[in-house]
Amino acid sequence: MPGGGFRGDFKTYGGECPPDLMLMPGDLFVSLKGATKDGEMIGSIARLPGTVASGRLTQDTVKLVFRAPDGETARYLYWLLRTPDYRAYCAGRAMGSAVVALSRDDFLSYPVPSLTSARKHIVGLLEDVEDKLESNRQLVEVLPQIIRASVDKAVNIDQRVVAVLELGAFVNGGAYTKGASGTGRMVLRIADLNSGPGPSTVYNDIEVPEDKTAHAGDILMSWSGTLGVYRWFRDEAIVNQHIFKVIPARFPDWLVFDRLDAVMPVFRGVAKDKATTMGHIQRGHLESTTVAIPTDAAMAALDIQMSMLWERLLFAERENVKLLDLRDALLRQLGSEEAVA
Repeated sequence: MPGGGFRGDFKTYGGECPPDLMLMPGDLFVSLKGATKDGEMIGSIARLPGTVASGRLTQDTVKLVFRAPDGETARYLYWLLRTPDYRAYCAGRAMGSAVVALSRDDFLSYPVPSLTSARKHIVGLLEDVEDKLESNRQLVEVLPQIIRASVDKAVNIDQRVVAVLELGAFVNGGAYTKGASGTGRMVLRIADLNSGPGPSTVYNDIEVPEDKTAHAGDILMSWSGTLGVYRWFRDEAIVNQHIFKVIPARFPDWLVFDRLDAVMPVFRGVAKDKATTMGHIQRGHLESTTVAIPTDAAMAALDIQMSMLWERLLFAERENVKLLDLRDALLRQLGSEEAVA
C-alpha cells in the first residue's frame, strides 16, 4: 500500500518462479517504482503476512535479505521505512514524470538510525498495535458473514417479503460541498465512504438537519455512481448528496444493513443499465424491489445475539480508528531524533 503495509486484494500467479523471487511469510519487500504519477508507492515497504503461504516479487520490487537473519532488525527496518522521515526522503528523490521511481542507490543510501533501547520499545508497541488492528480487521470481515448466514438460515425456514423502502426512512443528503469552509465536520461523499478521509476530503462548519447528519453506527447507502451500503464508524459528519441516510424504524439496524447489502447486486444491475453518464437508482426502485426477512418471532430470537455482534463490529471499527492514530504517532516518534536513549 502507499506508505507501507500489505494490501489484501492481491492477484495470484500459478507459473514457475525462481527461488530468489519467492517471498515467504515474514519477508520484507519494497516497491521502487510507483504505478501512478503521484509517487505515493515509491519506497513503500510491506511484510508478507502469515495468512499468505508464499508470494512472488514483481518488476521494480525488491526483497530485503539480511546478511545475518535477525528478527529484531527486520522488525525495526519494517517500521522505520514507514516513518514520515523516510517517506519524505523518498519523495525528495523521486525521479520520472509518467511513472515515478526511486533509484536503487538512493534506497540503499537511506541513513538508518541506530536501534536504541527507546526505538526497540517503540517497535514493540507498533507490533502490538499491528496485531490488534489485524484482529479487529478479521472481526470486521467475519461478523457480517455470521449475521448473513444467520439471517439466511432463518428466512429459509420461514420468511416474509417486504419492499426495500419498508426497511426504514431513506433520507437523501444535501449539496454541502459547494462553498465549504474547510473546517468543521467532514462532508461525506462516496469517495470518503469507500476510502476514508484523504487530501481531497471536504470539511464544512455549517449546521444541517439531524437526518442529514451521520453518527457512529448510522447506515448509509450510496445510490449513484458506486452503489454500496456502509456502516459509518467515524466521528459525526455531514451526509452529502447521492447518499441516503437509512434510518431503521420497524426493524433492527443489523437486519436493515444486511438486507440492503444482500439486495445491492440488484441495484447495481439497475444502475448499470441506466449508466448513460453516471449509473444510479431512483426512489421507485426502493419500492419495487423486495427482500426476504425473518418472521417476527424468528427476528426477535435472532436479535439478542445479532445486536451484540453488531455492537462488537462497531466497537472494532471505532477502535481501529484510534489505533491508526496511535500508530501514526508512534511512527513519528520512531523517526525522530528524540528516540535515541
